[in-house]
Formats: sequence, C-alpha cells, structure tokens
Amino acid sequence: MRVKLLTTISIFTYQLGISQTEKLLNGKVLSQNIPLNKVEVINKTAKTSTRTNELGEFSILVRPKDSLIFYCKDYYFKRLRVWQETIDQNNLIVNMILKPEELDEVVVTKITFPKVGPADENSIIVPRPPLSTGVYDGTIANGVDLMTIFSLFRKKHKKTEEKFKELDFKKLAEATVPLDFFTNDLKLKPEDKELFLQFCDADPKAETLVEQKNLLYTMDFLHTKNKEFQKLNAENKN
Repeated sequence: MRVKLLTTISIFTYQLGISQTEKLLNGKVLSQNIPLNKVEVINKTAKTSTRTNELGEFSILVRPKDSLIFYCKDYYFKRLRVWQETIDQNNLIVNMILKPEELDEVVVTKITFPKVGPADENSIIVPRPPLSTGVYDGTIANGVDLMTIFSLFRKKHKKTEEKFKELDFKKLAEATVPLDFFTNDLKLKPEDKELFLQFCDADPKAETLVEQKNLLYTMDFLHTKNKEFQKLNAENKN
C-alpha cells in the first residue's frame, strides 16, 4: 500500500513538473487569409518576444496561462491567453484586423474670378507700361508671383515639421499599449492615467522609446515608472 502511494505521488509530481515546463508553441498570423510578416509576438508573462517570418509563422516558448500580445503598426493589436489545450494542439492561428487608413487633412479654398464681359468694338485697350526703376525686383511681367509661391511652400513645410513633432511618449503609449494594461497591470485609476503619462514623458528615456517604438521596452518602462509614481502619491498623501 505504501509503495503504491509513493508511486502515485511520484507520477503526479512528474506530470505537474512537465505541465509547468516551457514548451515551444508554433503558430501563424494572418489578415484576411494573407500571412503577415514581421508581426511582433510578445510573451508578456515571460517577457520574451519574437517576430513572424514571410509566411506569417512564429515559434515562442510558453507555459499555460501565459499572456501573448501580437502587435503590428498598421493593425489592431491582439491579446490571447495560452491554455494547455493550445499548447497540445501546437497550431495557433491568429487573425489581425487592418486599421482604417487615415487621410491627411485637405483644405479646399473657393477662388472667385471676376466676370469679364465682351469688349466693345469701339473701346481701345491701352497696355499699362511697366515701371522701370533700373533695379530688378525679382518679378516677371505677366508671370508667376515667385514670392507668393515661396511663402506657401514655407507654410506647408512648417506644417509638415509640426506634424512630425506631434508624436510624443504619451501618444506612443496610448497608440500601442493595451488599454487594460494601465488598469489591470499597473493598477492605475482612470483619472490618474493622464498625470501618469505626463510623469513618464518627463523622463529623458521616454524620448529614446519614442524613437525605438518597441512595445516590450515601453511596457517595462511603464512598470518601472509606475513604482516611482505610486511612491510619490503615497508621500503626497502622508
């Protein structure tokens, strides 16, 4: 009886050890049955990541209950929980949805030209002589106003520069990090989220993260800054 009990305990312990061991999970990422290349596959629980190949295939080490995040710039991110059944099947198919294309703002200005009626047979049209000062002023008679064109070009160029400067860490985090990450993982109250992101944006490391645009690095940074943020809140309350 004692031998049987020890044997049963040993088998149970062995099976439990196997179930907790990391196993390689294979899968494929598609969008409308088209394989997606270079999709970032992140094991949020184990803090490891990989990318899909040209066929949309990937392999990553997982355990049961691990959380996987699938991220690609032009697609809505996907978040999945790994179960033992998923590992046993070892053929995970993930479908991602393409984000709608954002069009640049188009401004249409109404231009009204004066109406010109037919010339009278008896009327005489006298051309206006150009004023000559002896100094070239940069204009072309009956031609294009180069100064106006240059002014419009500078305004357009300035708007383009401002557009590139708009991307900051706050916008990066809101666009890439899952919404439930702030409430479930960081335990932040909705009213504290805006202040927390401003707190993160003040850190010089945030500028580097904006350039890298790596979701895993961004989430690790948010975890670290959250500890500092919570500590400051506690000190202020005391």
